[in-house]
Amino acid sequence: MPRFSVIVPAYKVQAYLTACLESVLSQSYPDLEVIAVDDCSPDGSGAVIEEFAARDARVRAVRLAENQGLGKARNAGMARASGDYLVFLDGDDTLAPHALRSIADRLKETGDPDVLVYDYARLYWTGETVRNKAAVQLSEEGPAPFRLEDRPGLLRLLMVAWNKAYRREFVLRERFLFPPGYYEDTPWTYPVLMAAESVATLDRVCVHYRQRRAGNILSTTGRTHFDVFDQYDRVFAYVGTRPELARWQPVLFRRMVDHLLTVYTRKDRLPRAARAEFLRKARTYYRRYRVPGLDLTPGARLRHVLVRRGLHRTYRTLQWAASTRRRVRRIGVTSRRALRTSALRLHYRVQCRLPLRADRAVFTGDDGHGHGCHPGALEEAFRAHAPQLRTAWVARPEHHHTIPSATARIAPDSAAYWTALARSKYLVSNAHFEPGMVKRRGQIMVQTHQGTPLSHLGLDLLERPAAVRELDFEALLKDVDRWDYVVSANRHSTLTWERVHPGTYTTLEYGSPRNDVFQRATSADVTRLRASLGIPEDTVAILYAPARRAFRRTQHCPLDLERIARELGPGFTILARTHAPLDGPPPPGVLDVSAHPSVPSLCLASDALLTDHSSLMFDYANLNRPIILHTADHETFKAAEGTYIDLHATPPGPTARTEDDLITLFTTDHWRSPAATRQRAHFHSHFCPQDDGGAADRVARRVLLATPAEKRS
Repeated sequence: MPRFSVIVPAYKVQAYLTACLESVLSQSYPDLEVIAVDDCSPDGSGAVIEEFAARDARVRAVRLAENQGLGKARNAGMARASGDYLVFLDGDDTLAPHALRSIADRLKETGDPDVLVYDYARLYWTGETVRNKAAVQLSEEGPAPFRLEDRPGLLRLLMVAWNKAYRREFVLRERFLFPPGYYEDTPWTYPVLMAAESVATLDRVCVHYRQRRAGNILSTTGRTHFDVFDQYDRVFAYVGTRPELARWQPVLFRRMVDHLLTVYTRKDRLPRAARAEFLRKARTYYRRYRVPGLDLTPGARLRHVLVRRGLHRTYRTLQWAASTRRRVRRIGVTSRRALRTSALRLHYRVQCRLPLRADRAVFTGDDGHGHGCHPGALEEAFRAHAPQLRTAWVARPEHHHTIPSATARIAPDSAAYWTALARSKYLVSNAHFEPGMVKRRGQIMVQTHQGTPLSHLGLDLLERPAAVRELDFEALLKDVDRWDYVVSANRHSTLTWERVHPGTYTTLEYGSPRNDVFQRATSADVTRLRASLGIPEDTVAILYAPARRAFRRTQHCPLDLERIARELGPGFTILARTHAPLDGPPPPGVLDVSAHPSVPSLCLASDALLTDHSSLMFDYANLNRPIILHTADHETFKAAEGTYIDLHATPPGPTARTEDDLITLFTTDHWRSPAATRQRAHFHSHFCPQDDGGAADRVARRVLLATPAEKRS
């Protein structure tokens, strides 16, 4: 008997079904069976199911002789299920990595409740992932399991079957089945939650709910949406047979009104000619199930009045008025923005006619983020070597608190910003400079980049379409032509930059300015940083910083950090700095530091770096602390983005291909073995020969104090 029976109905989902089934079968928790139901789909969905059943014994293929709809397809899957828990997954959705392991752990922790409710995220066809806005209802704080009356807020969640795990014995005992129709989840979910004697929550995204550009069944316009009325008849009939559930009548009534209005107001559901009829029927249902004395907000009260009286024209008039107000407001905002942009451009042209200020320097880093990286180190060095110089930092207002008090704060695209670009002699950045600016005679532009190049950049990306989106190579080369200096950390960087960014600039191969802090930091600084991050004393802090996968539209954490932290035990703490938010609160032993403003601080606070293809390894080597590589997708990354360095031939430390190998590295102390120390020393000598704590000073002296002859050399 498997722990989970994952039931996947399939109808016209051949383009998505492979990803769906692979997301289940690749789970790190393998104790499962997949019951894939071909609902007599006219496309190739059935063939996909048969292919998976042939190659994996955990997949059971079920083929229905005629199309019966989503509800009956799920029933067919339940009839063949043998697992402890039922999990439903639509054929175009996917399970998040490690979802079943998290569900299994939470079920064990809460004593195998009747129902476990977990979270989901909408996955849009553009690649954007947006977490459920009502996730606050899934908090794991407080006693668990519980009854629905202890957490009635769960009824505010999307009423669907696929965001829950159901104890099969409970479902069989209560004889729950899905009805036919479009809105089959409604008469399933409400009764299940109300009848459950024990409920628990899991505050983690376990399902990626695909938002298809076209083809979603609920986005199909037609009279079939009148089915929602029959489904609420079933819900209220169920409650009517159980006097103990009468207290839920007010909640169900309000939810019904909201649901009916959602169907009525969505343009992609009801035919225009059927909307008045739908609202008249909604009026009938309002009166049929009305609960007197409801405490409603003014907005809700108005909506209830319109439904109760069936005021189709009034509702449409109010909708039109609200839509008109929004359009007028948008036009006004657009006009104001256009006027402001024109005024700023005029202001910039005027400023460009005024003399340069030789005592002004403007810095920016990471596209408007806070003070830091190479420009941050150079800003401090510029002030130290030229006390008369007045420096300014460009950052969005929310990052202004990171800027030193001696430095002026400037918001992007403000009048002060354009003045600084027009009048400052020195401009320093680690990203592209403002496309709309014109480099004036006498201005000096310093490009620092963001680290030693590991994956392909610049013109090399012409051969890597998967790794770049909407990069304007012509604009890139125009920007390169404005650079006077490029800061380089080592010979490898110099040779790479000059090839992929061909120009007439001077390369300053002086070391890495942002790494100067590693040479100056004291043990007291490290202790303070560890305490500020909440790292327990006497634990090994591992900074986990994977590279961003530019070839993926959506980012996810490559490792199951919960499992790794559990296997390593309390002697380790993982500092997770990932490019995708963790699914729910960090598990024990993991600190989410993705939003921390200072990467050097995280490096100093940690005892080891765990990464894959991140250039952070070149900076971290200056600390002479262990570096461990996890390269499970090395070949994919190399093929999609390209790499300049063979990390398997010249690694900065031990390498693990799998999670199990990684855990073994740490539990056997191989991560800090003499062999690992030798690898790190060789890596450091090759890529960090000039990182002695004086890189920023060398750059500042050359840019600020060099003679004309030195500047030409």
